[in-house]
Amino acid sequence: MQSSKGFVVKRIIGLFVGLYCAVSAVDAGAVQLMSSANVSVASDTATNAKNIAMDEARRQVIVDCLLPYSDNSGLRGAVKSEKSSVLMNLISSSEIANEKLSDTTYSARVTMSVNNVAAKNWLDSRGVQNWIPVGTVSTNNFTLAVNLSNKISDWASVRRAATGAGIDLNTKYIEGNKIVFAAPSSKRGAITIALRDNGWRYQDIDGVLTLSR
Repeated sequence: MQSSKGFVVKRIIGLFVGLYCAVSAVDAGAVQLMSSANVSVASDTATNAKNIAMDEARRQVIVDCLLPYSDNSGLRGAVKSEKSSVLMNLISSSEIANEKLSDTTYSARVTMSVNNVAAKNWLDSRGVQNWIPVGTVSTNNFTLAVNLSNKISDWASVRRAATGAGIDLNTKYIEGNKIVFAAPSSKRGAITIALRDNGWRYQDIDGVLTLSR
């Protein structure tokens, strides 16, 4: 199998050993969707194995959590054909535990939460019948994805630019050399200008403001 970057993947050793979706009530009429998966993947490097594992775990988490609220075949088809960058935007938080790496393997227990509103909007845009309860979940944030060349200095640069513009960034998750933030939609223009003035290049990719040096 070839990954999108052309790396040869030695197929997954073990994935989703114990996957569940926990649903709990939040706000009026909303639910919190959360799922965990044990992943174990081999590739040509540990970094590639981790990227593959996170992508597949994310897809399975989304399916597992949204199945009770969506047309089964429509959901599975939409997730299977969707780009990884789009599905990242449906995840509101991510935690990694029991992480183990070798030169060519990666394993961990990954827990992710699915954003109700983002998931519903995505399914609606794909024409998938759904009845996801959204209640009063906030839709006033946008996603900011930063590709890091130097993790420490680049992270500090983004935070410094945001602080200077009076913007509070909420870290959603860190994956490899990428860190993903949530920020107020009303401040999107201000933070774009602040980051540009600090030497960052940016582009909008499927609604995600993506930054690089």
